[in-house]
Amino acid sequence: MHRRIAWTATILLSVAIAASGVVDETAGELAEDAFKRALVTFAVARTLNGVISLAQGTELSLEPGGVGVNLGVGEILDPVNDLVEQFSGVMLVAASSLGLQNVLLRITAWWGCTALLCGAGLVALAALWWPGPAERRWITFGTRFLMLVLVLRFIVPALVIGTNVVAKQFLEDEQHAATAALEAASEEIEEFSEETPLPPAADRSMLERFGNSVRETLQSMDVDGRLERLKSSLANASEHIVNLIVLFVLQTILLPIAFVWLIVELLKGAITRTASLHRSN
Repeated sequence: MHRRIAWTATILLSVAIAASGVVDETAGELAEDAFKRALVTFAVARTLNGVISLAQGTELSLEPGGVGVNLGVGEILDPVNDLVEQFSGVMLVAASSLGLQNVLLRITAWWGCTALLCGAGLVALAALWWPGPAERRWITFGTRFLMLVLVLRFIVPALVIGTNVVAKQFLEDEQHAATAALEAASEEIEEFSEETPLPPAADRSMLERFGNSVRETLQSMDVDGRLERLKSSLANASEHIVNLIVLFVLQTILLPIAFVWLIVELLKGAITRTASLHRSN
């Protein structure tokens, strides 16, 4: 009797939640927010890739003290550009995964899925409360069918809510910080490529030659400093790119797989426990 009351309460509560749409709305808002964050990060990655591609053709030519110096920026940017291209691919997969979650949410929130849950609930209630002794196979069928429909109806909202709760608690701050660092690196590279060193002035006198030599030497020192800052910024950007790859792979691939595995295991355990209870009766 207690099991029948528990099953009845579970059925009524599940149907009420599905009909109210509260879980679907919550999951939809979380999924949309995660999708927008992924698109923003993908846009930052593509912008950084474009800025690096433009800056790779930059070559700084100086003549400090009469000695020619050519500084090829592309050699510095090549490794980071390869990493950014790989990161763009990862972000495209991540954004596609989050977009798929939005589509699946709309499917599970469809009124037909709620109607199917109501039908499964009625079948289970009929098997549980049928007047007189009901056959075990009908009770087993009704409860198993109900659990299957419950999983189909709520697995996507549960997955979205679970992954986003974990992401907001442990991953979101790092994502924002890393994205902001990539935006800063993109701006710095763009400013670096736009700054053009002054050409050497024509020599007219010994005094002017000396002045030009001093100015060009200072300019060379300034370029060296800018290159060191650029290298530091690129190293920092590379670190944040790797962190973002890890975070988005975790959020869009590993966590959903883990939640699906957990839900399936819980379903299998519930089915086994229900079958054993019916056999004991």
